[in-house]
This record gives sequence, structure tokens and C-alpha cells, in this order.
Amino acid sequence: MLSICEYGSSEDEDAGVDKKKEGEDLTSHLKPLPPGKSIASLQNSLQICAAPDVVPLGSAGWSKQIDRDVKEIKFNPKCEVLFAPDVGPEHPFKTEQQRAHKNMLSGYVEEAHISEFQFETQRRTFTSYGYALDPTIDGSAPKEGYIGQTKDAEEKAGKTVFESAPTRPLDKRKRRKNDNPDDVDGFLGPWGGFVDERRVMKPNEEEAAELEEILAKRQKRGKQSDDKPLDEKTVLHIKDAVDYQNRSFLHPPQDVGVNLVHADAPPERCFLPKANIHTWRGHTKGISAIRWFPKSAHLMLSCSMDCRVKLWEVYKERRCVRTYYGHHQAVRDACFNNVGTQFLSAGYDRYIKLWDTETGQCISRFTSRKIPYCAKFNPDDDKQHLFVAGTSDKKIICWDIRSGEINQEYDRHLGAVNTITFVDENRRFVTTSDDKSLRVWEWDIPVDMKYIADPSMHSMPAVTLSPNQKWLACQSMDNKIVIFSALNRFKMNRKKTFSGHMVAGYACTLDFSPDMSYLVSGDADGKCYVWDWKTTKLYKKWRAHDSVCISVLWHPHETSKLATAGWDGLIKYWD
Repeated sequence: MLSICEYGSSEDEDAGVDKKKEGEDLTSHLKPLPPGKSIASLQNSLQICAAPDVVPLGSAGWSKQIDRDVKEIKFNPKCEVLFAPDVGPEHPFKTEQQRAHKNMLSGYVEEAHISEFQFETQRRTFTSYGYALDPTIDGSAPKEGYIGQTKDAEEKAGKTVFESAPTRPLDKRKRRKNDNPDDVDGFLGPWGGFVDERRVMKPNEEEAAELEEILAKRQKRGKQSDDKPLDEKTVLHIKDAVDYQNRSFLHPPQDVGVNLVHADAPPERCFLPKANIHTWRGHTKGISAIRWFPKSAHLMLSCSMDCRVKLWEVYKERRCVRTYYGHHQAVRDACFNNVGTQFLSAGYDRYIKLWDTETGQCISRFTSRKIPYCAKFNPDDDKQHLFVAGTSDKKIICWDIRSGEINQEYDRHLGAVNTITFVDENRRFVTTSDDKSLRVWEWDIPVDMKYIADPSMHSMPAVTLSPNQKWLACQSMDNKIVIFSALNRFKMNRKKTFSGHMVAGYACTLDFSPDMSYLVSGDADGKCYVWDWKTTKLYKKWRAHDSVCISVLWHPHETSKLATAGWDGLIKYWD
């Protein structure tokens, strides 16, 4: 009514006057306000409050409520505030269980102490029989309260799992008994044993001595040979170690019809070899690997299972220049440094040895107590003091020749490491392993930047980089040669797969011709295979060795000359 009295219109003045008169007529019957009362106080008394009766915030009786979940209080409350009940109306639809205070998901658990054995006893009894003692009953009270299947508890008289276990049948065998503690010598107690029991007696002194002798012989027989390095020696097989200008055999010859000193460019066109022009004999067992002398390739290094490393002439008389003795087990791999003055030999005697090529002196020895399967110098000229070796314990270890210490370990493979190949201007290297994977590493970073593994992939024990540094040819154990890109993504080239030979179980190496028109590989039957690089077509194959043809190398400066090495101990030169 009061708001109607104050109502005003924004229409014309005449209409406003009429409204005012009507308002005066409407309020004419109202009684006057009592003395001392204002319109504002009357408005407050007429307001309707729909909220429940709570203490307003501004009143003096309000006190700060403390939530019961709070762990830390930042003021000093009074006792009635600290222990005040929860404020607010209860939820009308909650059950008694939901309204109860919970300290775990399924309800409220009272803190109590019980021994582990008692707890486990009641838990197993409840699981097996369906009843257990009521945990709320005090231990001093009689054991009458049970939870679960109380009828079963009454029938079984509350027996637990341990009390009601079935008794074992008595052993029919008779025991030796002497429980008299006064009988010091004859007292048996629980150690009497059975009457018909045979006990193993300790051997007497003579028998013990014989057993020790037998064990010592067995240990010597099964023990590995002494791990101490063999005394190194060398034999020079040629009389003229230096020429008339006092140059050693390491200097490339200049009268062979091929420029070996400044021959940086490969031959323009290569041709298939047709005939065997020479055979090097000297090794008594199978050959593991052959390596050209760097750049000139006028010498060839071979390592064999007869524990020897030999250096051969490729031109003129093709003699054996020098033999290096230093391993007492088969030599697996060898590698020249960039200038050829030194080389590494890795043997099954767990040693990698650094040799001086000219003098035959063993400069230093390196071992990680594991078999090195491959060893490679870092091809960079400023890192010639570093070399990496793949070992049988799944690691690639980098040694420093100057200090003889390990610089870095690359330990991510799941099997023995077979090959190490430097790519991308020697900033990275690719490794293959018995775990049937291929990994790419940044130099000096022990985490692989690329991991290539596929269910269809097989172990790849031989890898060769193409002359143009773009492709990696990998000898796969499923009798195929697979090609990977050596740039950026290292993706397998599915279109280029070379097959037709049998190499399963052997690490037969392969090589490119200098003009990249051919790809050559050995074979388990002793054959040599030549494929066309562009079409992957098999051009030629011939019987090169009587046993496995383990290594094939195309001469980098000749158009059609090829060296092959086999497990028959021979190295053959083809043209």
C-alpha cells in the first residue's frame, strides 16, 4: 500500500494529476501513523524473511566456526568454539550410516591394538568358517560374542583354523628315543631320527684329500685359459723393408699403372671380374676379416682364427709383408686408422690390441673382460685417439688410446653388438646387434636417437656404407640384403632387397663397387654373388672358396678387381 502511495507516472501532467487524486482517494481510509513511528521502521516490520533463524554475521553473538577436517588453526579459539558442534541443518535424505562420521571408505574404524598372529587367526577363521570373535568385546570378557555365522561358531565351540586343523596320521616308523637329559653322551631329544634311517657321514681325512684332488682337476679342466695377455711378437717376411729412397712398405708404389697417391675420384665404370689372378696362402685356419690399407689400398690386412694378423702386398710380387702374433684365441676384427700407421685387432681372448703397422710393435692393450666383436677408429682426423668397440655384453665402449681409459659407454642394446658404422660426416654411428634391431647414436651421447626394430627383421651381422654415403647395406640372417637410408630418417628401402644367396648363421660381409653399379657378397657355400644396384638383379655368381666366403672387398681404385676371403684360409684376388 505504501509503495502504491509513492507511485508516480511519467505521462502528461493532467494524467499525473488524475492519478494523484485517485491515490488520495485510495489512501483516504488509512489510519494515521502512531506517534514516534516512521515509514522506514514500518517497512522493516512488514518484511517477510524466508530463511531459517540463524545468527546474522554482524551480531555480537556470532563466533567463527571451525571445520572438523581442518588440521591447522591460525588463531587462538576459546574452548566452546573449539569443541562446538557442527552448525547447520542436517541433510534430510541421509541415512544414519551416511550421517555417521567416517574415517575410511566403508565406515568408522576404532583404533585398537591386536597382535599380528591373533589378527591373522581371526581373519583366516572368518574366511574359512564364516565367523570370528567380535572385535569390540574386551579381551577380559568371556568369549561369547561372535560375528558372522554364529550358529557354526556355537557348533564348533568357537575353534579357530589353527585349533581345528585335522590331525596328521602318526608316522609308523619307529624313532630312536633317549629323552634323559642326565645321559650326556646318549641324549637324543628331538634329533633322534628314525631307526631305519641312513645318515650321510662326513668323509674321513683320506677321502677328503682325494675329493679335493678330483675337484681341483675338474676346475683346471673347465677353467678358461689364463687371461693374461700373450707376449706380442712380429715377423718381417721381406728383405727390402725400405726402398732406395728409404721409404717403408707403407708408402704406396707409383709404378703400377694406377695413381694410388692422389686417386680421390673413383673409376668411372666398373666391370664384373672373370678369373682368379692370385691366391694368398699363409693362414692355417679360416679368415675372419680383410681390410684395405686406407686411401691407396696397396696393402691388405687379414685376421684369422689361427690367432694371427697378416699384412699382404696387393701389387707387384704380392708377398706376405709382416705377421703379428699377440692373441691366444681367434682374432675377430681389425681396423686401420686414417693414415694406416696403426691398426686395432680384436680377439676372442677379450683383448683389443693397438699395433704399429710398420714396426709390428704392440703399443697398448685394452680389455673390458668381455669379447669384442668389432672395433672402429673414429674417422675424424681430430679424434684418431678414440675408438669404439662392440662387445658381447651388449655395450659399445669408447676408449681413449692416450690414457687407456674408457671415455663413454653406450648401453642400450639387448644383445651382443655386431657392427659399428659411422654416417652423417661421422657425427653419428649405426650399430646392429643380436637383438635384431638397428640403433643410431649421436657421437658421445649414450642414448640412441633412433631405434629401428620390426617383427619381420632379423639379425644383421654385417653392414656396409655406400661410397656416396647415402645408403647402408645390411646382410640379414633371412638370406637377404636389406637397404637403409643413411640420412635423416634411416628408413628401410622396401624396393631394394637383394636375395638369392644363403648366409643364415654367418656374418658374410658385403661391399659396393666404387662406381656404385654393383653390390657383392659372400655366401655360406663359398660362392661370391654380384647384383646390379639399380635393378637388384643377380648378375653373376661363382664358386670362390671351398668353405664359407666370409669377406668380399672391391678394390677402390681398380675397375674390376675383387678380393675374397674364406674359411679355407685363403685370400683370392679376382679380375
